Amino acid sequence: MLIGNRLKELRESKQLSQGDIEKRCGLLRCYISRVENGHTVPSVETLEKMARALEVPMYRLFHNGEVGESIHKLNPAKNDEWGSTGGGAVYLYKLRRLLAKMEPGDQKLLLHMAQKVGRH
Repeated sequence: MLIGNRLKELRESKQLSQGDIEKRCGLLRCYISRVENGHTVPSVETLEKMARALEVPMYRLFHNGEVGESIHKLNPAKNDEWGSTGGGAVYLYKLRRLLAKMEPGDQKLLLHMAQKVGRH
């Protein structure tokens, strides 16, 4: 499956234009076109942006059927969990972006420090 075809299929099924996606996620329309036509392979972060713009869970970009029971067991969705909406979601988004820029050793150190602080 080509990811570009799937993105275009999802976008069109929601009756959205490339311009609508551009406004929703900040990616340039010409870039969205290049992805949909298979000229560019998007990063995981870009796929996350596009999934949010399309208002679909990320797995829908790769799978068009129903989610299996095993997936539900692995990741039970609770809309009331901290970080799923509002300020918590914004905080986690910023944290994820910053962590992605860090070296793996620094990430481990930060996690270790957070675990120590969390125990007290």
